[in-house]
Amino acid sequence: MERADLELVTTVRHRGSLAAAAAALGVAPSVVTKRLAALEGRLGQRLFERTTRRLNLTAEGEAVCLHADRLLEGFAALEAELSERQSALRGRLRIAATLGFGRRWVGPALAEFQQRHPGLQIDLQLSEQLPDLGVDGYDGALWLWSVQGAHSAHWISRRLARNQRILVASPAYLSAHGTPRALEELAAHACLIVRENTEAQGAGREHWALKHDKESTLSRVRVQGPLSSNSGEMVRDWCLAGRGIMLRSLWDIAPQLASGELVRVLPHHAMPDADIHWIAPWRPKTPRRVRLLIDFLAEQFRSEPWKP
Repeated sequence: MERADLELVTTVRHRGSLAAAAAALGVAPSVVTKRLAALEGRLGQRLFERTTRRLNLTAEGEAVCLHADRLLEGFAALEAELSERQSALRGRLRIAATLGFGRRWVGPALAEFQQRHPGLQIDLQLSEQLPDLGVDGYDGALWLWSVQGAHSAHWISRRLARNQRILVASPAYLSAHGTPRALEELAAHACLIVRENTEAQGAGREHWALKHDKESTLSRVRVQGPLSSNSGEMVRDWCLAGRGIMLRSLWDIAPQLASGELVRVLPHHAMPDADIHWIAPWRPKTPRRVRLLIDFLAEQFRSEPWKP
């Protein structure tokens, strides 16, 4: 059976008569009569019982219509998808991202995506505070942790890549002050602290939650040092200058690790839940431009390009 045969049978069923089906299909009634008779002849089955007043499906006709509906829906969905793929992306994308990761990785990726789809306008907002995506009109955010708390039931989250926060220091610092061999020894070192909000725990004091790569439990370690900042880049510069040990995302310091400017400290320990996530308000249908952007970003970050 061909698609036209399926459309013929379902139209006759829905319209209830050959004349009404002919009108819906835009052909003469005699054409419908001949096509239906030819189809039944090929199948060797009567699909409709026809009288002068009524047209009723046979059991065989019911079976054909059941499958025909599903097949025609599949044809329509396939055509819609192919049509959508052929059409150029247009419209505006509003994206949020954390400052450092957004500047280093998201910005270049979005520029490349826009170059591939010149009809798009992309607005990237960088912030250390996750905005209310739905209220503020964002299509989504690239964030370094998944959604927790009251908003999580109304948002969707997809992990795009893995990432770790690791302990690092410069060779000069470790040469001068020694290399810690256990978490407890961090208390005796100058630790460089990033304060990403204004609620300081105390002058130069912080707790780092670290996990051993062969254990499931977290260890909370109290650290302190003379230098802290709300700028991760500033803390990274201090670390490169030999001023202490810092806890920093791998995506931010991979080049320095590769060059030897920084080395890992306690390499079996890292802070979990630093993965890269796409976060967005839930909506019944995601626009095609957003779906393609998510797939593009997932492909860009799948290999974790910041790995040394």
